Amino acid sequence: MPSTTLRSTQFFGALLFALALPISAQAPEAEAEAPAAYAADETTVDTPPTPEPETAATAATDPALLDAEMMPRASRSLLLDAVHTNGGYFAVGERGHLLASDDGVTWRQAAVPTRSTLTTIASVDGVLWAAGHDGVIVHSTDGGQTWIRRRAAPWSYDIVDPSEGVPVMDLLFTDASNGFAIGAYSLMLVTADGGVTWTPRTISSLGPAEAAEPPPAPEDGADPAAGTADDWTFSDDDLALDAESDPHLNAIARAGSGALVIAGERGTFLRSRNGGETWTSKRLPYEGSMFGVLSWQDDHILVYGLRGNVYESRDLGDSWTRVETGITTSLMGGYALANGGAVLVGANGAILSRPDANSPFTATAFETASGETPLLSGVLPMDGGGFLVIGDKGADLYRPQ
Repeated sequence: MPSTTLRSTQFFGALLFALALPISAQAPEAEAEAPAAYAADETTVDTPPTPEPETAATAATDPALLDAEMMPRASRSLLLDAVHTNGGYFAVGERGHLLASDDGVTWRQAAVPTRSTLTTIASVDGVLWAAGHDGVIVHSTDGGQTWIRRRAAPWSYDIVDPSEGVPVMDLLFTDASNGFAIGAYSLMLVTADGGVTWTPRTISSLGPAEAAEPPPAPEDGADPAAGTADDWTFSDDDLALDAESDPHLNAIARAGSGALVIAGERGTFLRSRNGGETWTSKRLPYEGSMFGVLSWQDDHILVYGLRGNVYESRDLGDSWTRVETGITTSLMGGYALANGGAVLVGANGAILSRPDANSPFTATAFETASGETPLLSGVLPMDGGGFLVIGDKGADLYRPQ
């Protein structure tokens, strides 16, 4: 993430694609020797000093606990999040792929102690953290040269734990020591030691879903058979989804005021003004899922997600304005530019951009060199101009006309 106030997030929509992939799926590529700086080294990819929920059997076979395989075409595989640091560009994705690049064009794969899909990556002061499926969190303190697995919670028959196998969807560090990891089924983990240890935290303000109201009685003269269980015609009210008691938490950001916000499944929106100690639940106007949050100065935030829906708030979610996008494809990644500007990306190669908060979004469709319109999951500005975009076809460059 570029900073605590101008940041991009990954998005649960791209993960819907990732979740459909068998973790142990065979890759078409042949194995290749890693560059010397990124070769596997047992002395640099140790297991963490804190215990992990694993047994000897799962440790020997579970992909979450095995080193990522080095693949020559990893930069063309599914990538879900990226970050830019003084050490270069880093991107994460399926099968534990973690890639590094000096220029955003040529990529090398890092040796990472997991084969679980990595969904998110964050950086503060040159320290890097990445996380994903099976509750995996990995950590680098040397600019991405070597990685240590700090947490893993793969599902197994031996452990009965509601957090087993739950994917981490986003990471946020407020400084080099204090951070949050959020994910599916209202997962929240906190760290105060730079990501070495992680403690579960319950967001107690999330209540149970409200009971659906019974359907109204038919009006006089109406067909009594209409609206019965045999009627396959549904109204918008029939199709409305109730709020979940443990919704997936998809994205977390820190506003310029220092407040924290979370966007998630089925209109879920949470905020905290005390550093994440307590959270207030505030429903979004749109009852669909939001996959990302951008933030600027003060309490200015923007959420984006399902079916091209974008909402903006200047008061940290007390009130919202719907932002016209002109598209109905889901938006899955974004980056906050100066003065309220933003770039959003999503399905079918969709790219939306605006130079500042007072300008409308303009839409374009990104195509690869082979003419494909990929599912885009993340975007970062490049040092030399243009943008790095990532998605189901890997990493690529986008230069606006």
